[in-house]
Amino acid sequence: MDRLIPHNDVENGLADRHMPSPPLQPNLNQHDSVREHLQLRLNREVADLEERIESLRRSSAPHTAIIIATYERMIDRKKGFMSTWGMRDRYSANPSQ
Repeated sequence: MDRLIPHNDVENGLADRHMPSPPLQPNLNQHDSVREHLQLRLNREVADLEERIESLRRSSAPHTAIIIATYERMIDRKKGFMSTWGMRDRYSANPSQ
């Protein structure tokens, strides 16, 4: 169990040096395996959402337009994230799209 460090100990440099530091956010530009995993996952999620949209379009269920619009926004956000980080989507030959 982690012990609490009184504020004075931190200022005086007496803090326990063995306490775990907070986790850092990974830099996606430096970790190719993370990027590849994330890219594959995002592509799979986009494909799943697109399949759901096609299935909803064939359906006569109520509120399909709202659900389709929501899925399309999710797809746009995922593709936007991929574009921001220079990841390819499964339809693009250009890594920046």
